[in-house]
Amino acid sequence: MVQLEASAILESAGESQLPYRSSLASVKTADMEFVEVFDSPGKGRGLRAIKEVWAGDVLFAEPPFASVVFDNYASSICHSCFRRQEKLQRCGQCRFAQYCDKTCQRAAWEEHKLECGAIKSYGKVPNENVRLAARILWRMDKEGSVVSDMQLTTLEELEDHIYDISEDDVKDFKVDIHNFLDYWPRSSKPQTVDNVSHILGVINCNGFMVSDQRGLQAVGVGLFPNLCLVNHDCWPNCTVILNNGNQSAVDTMYHSQTRIELRALGKISPGEEVTVSYVDFLNLSEDRRRLLKQQYFFDCTCEHCTNKTKDDLKMAGAVVEGVPVPEEKVKEITEYSRTMLEKMEKARIEANYNEVVKICRECVEKQENVLADTHIYQLRIWCTLSEVLSYLQFFEEAATYARKMVEGYLKLYHPNNAQLGMATMRAGVTHWQAGSIEIAHGMICKAYAILMITHGPAHPITKDLEAMRMQTEMELRMFKQNEYVYHSMREAALKNQPIRMMAEPAAESVKNLFRRK
Repeated sequence: MVQLEASAILESAGESQLPYRSSLASVKTADMEFVEVFDSPGKGRGLRAIKEVWAGDVLFAEPPFASVVFDNYASSICHSCFRRQEKLQRCGQCRFAQYCDKTCQRAAWEEHKLECGAIKSYGKVPNENVRLAARILWRMDKEGSVVSDMQLTTLEELEDHIYDISEDDVKDFKVDIHNFLDYWPRSSKPQTVDNVSHILGVINCNGFMVSDQRGLQAVGVGLFPNLCLVNHDCWPNCTVILNNGNQSAVDTMYHSQTRIELRALGKISPGEEVTVSYVDFLNLSEDRRRLLKQQYFFDCTCEHCTNKTKDDLKMAGAVVEGVPVPEEKVKEITEYSRTMLEKMEKARIEANYNEVVKICRECVEKQENVLADTHIYQLRIWCTLSEVLSYLQFFEEAATYARKMVEGYLKLYHPNNAQLGMATMRAGVTHWQAGSIEIAHGMICKAYAILMITHGPAHPITKDLEAMRMQTEMELRMFKQNEYVYHSMREAALKNQPIRMMAEPAAESVKNLFRRK
């Protein structure tokens, strides 16, 4: 397999793959002057650019119409800003909602006030779908279906696809309707079954996954009406990120809302449709089409699905000393890898990380010199193995697999893909922990260049990465001046201040735009 040399990584550090303006800090959110609604051929309504934009520009920002924390994170995530905190303050009335502090509680009270009374009267907490539907309908009753001049569609106009839901999902859907009607307070405006069904249907196919402040894990779901108008493309020209806002400033005039930002990945000309990807590109075209049909009820006809672009790379066999591995052998190891991935996932869910490492190592041994470095099953094994080994503090081995993973991703993903940027960042940090300062700095610079486009300079992840970039740059200068002194100082620093444990491997990383059922 071809290894990317340290010098090659360093040479590419900080370079963007697509043109973007130097003034990335400019965020154009004053109004909707950059997009308009139009009839997209074969897709229904969509959004298109009415002015030229460049990589890193924000086409629009939008706060949620309503949002809630997932059921399984209700006690560990702030219900206002969606930040993960060790100690949260619980609402004294319903004993359910959790907040960072009084500031977040006050900011959330307008949305939580009716929910608080409803939970107390109901005697229990309904699931996230019912809670979100109730928040949406309470706001509609108070403010109507359009709550700002920037909102381009009413909630009634959004698709609910109720009649496309499968028989198995219909059962759960009916249970949600029943639970909603039980939960809905008698003091609130009565809701018809049709109204409730429509809102639950909209949530089902348009609920956007809300991440924590690190942007690595989905912790909630919200409804963003304008975002619902942005159509899918497997190779999109935009990306969506969540900015958790700022509620911690002493002066409330500097507070900002949680919001999504639609960011351009490259130059977009006037009249060009703006698109995002609803699913991770690191799937075969037929798998992406199946997922899109199941969750969003449409057949993808994008160029990459139609031409099965890069499918050959994603299932490719290795070439050993100029000779391709026989197709039958590649198929055999591909099937073996599929089975091992299922076993690995089960062990990961159970947090049995030693078993995860054992399974991955066995799989790596079988895949070596059989599958290409772009084969998606091999990439998934490398990704999981590098994360778990980092968590267990086997940094040198983790760095090896993280580097291979990034090399494969570079051949598959859009050069400004957010997943590529995040993976490169993690690989850079892992190399720094392993003591490979040259490679670490190169990868962190490369990740920084991507995240400046996908997340922007004000995002917490980008700020953290900028600090890391400056630190590794300083360490690299020290390393080049005197290797021995650098390693001696590093060892002394690590002994005096033990390395903090890596975050536990995420149960659900943010790879799909909208929430999967």
